[in-house]
Amino acid sequence: MTVVVAVQMASGPIVNANLLEAERLISHAASEGAALVVLPENFALMGHKETDKVAIGEGPDGGLLQDFLSQQAKKHSIWLVGGTIPMKSSDKNRIRAACLLFNDQGEQVARYDKIHLFDVNLPGSDECYIESETIESGDETVVVDTPFGKLGLAICYDLRFPEMFRDLIDKGMEILAIPSAFTAITGRAHWEALLRARAIENQCYVIAAAQGGYHANGRETHGDSMIIDPWGIVLNRLSKAAGVVKADIDGERVASVRKTFPAVNHRRLYCRVDVSS
Repeated sequence: MTVVVAVQMASGPIVNANLLEAERLISHAASEGAALVVLPENFALMGHKETDKVAIGEGPDGGLLQDFLSQQAKKHSIWLVGGTIPMKSSDKNRIRAACLLFNDQGEQVARYDKIHLFDVNLPGSDECYIESETIESGDETVVVDTPFGKLGLAICYDLRFPEMFRDLIDKGMEILAIPSAFTAITGRAHWEALLRARAIENQCYVIAAAQGGYHANGRETHGDSMIIDPWGIVLNRLSKAAGVVKADIDGERVASVRKTFPAVNHRRLYCRVDVSS
């Protein structure tokens, strides 16, 4: 059995304050015996404007946020999924929303750049989001070998595109980490249903770390961070406010579900995932 933790935050526009809060919650998770910790999307910055994140974009050689994640992973001897941080892109006016994975030695072992960008008008409200104005889309799915099993990485809006997770399954995914910042409106309607669907149809654990609360920019995020098993059972959850969600996961549980109810092997229709364009 492995203890995993999803961290829930309500990040604001001051990076150092967010890092202090993340450090507190990571320390709490480690004290609970966590071997794998997942931070939420935008854990280090929920700015007043969408362009605020462009100003703090980091290069591949390091920076404040990358150093923080590395140090926390090494200090607590944990594997750490670093939510998302802004990384510089080929366009000076946009960044990549990058989910970085660090091992328990503080080494970066994987990077996933968000593929699906949240360009929507929310029904029944005046809320409008155009992530593509400040974010450049990624073009590669990522699954990583870890001591706990094969870990797939996805981010927030990706959750709505099941073909992506079939690609992750074809790469061997047994655990899915999905840092998120779902809006209050979409979260109430779809968050749990989508998470449980991804766990059930792919017969994998899902660790969903979310932003949850009110933010200085006037936005409200849904929260309800949760950990779900391969049968779709919610093992633990936290509705609102900052905190941690802890659960035990077991690789043998994944193998058992897939053996006794081999739905993944019964697929007859396949789609090729190509996001290079």
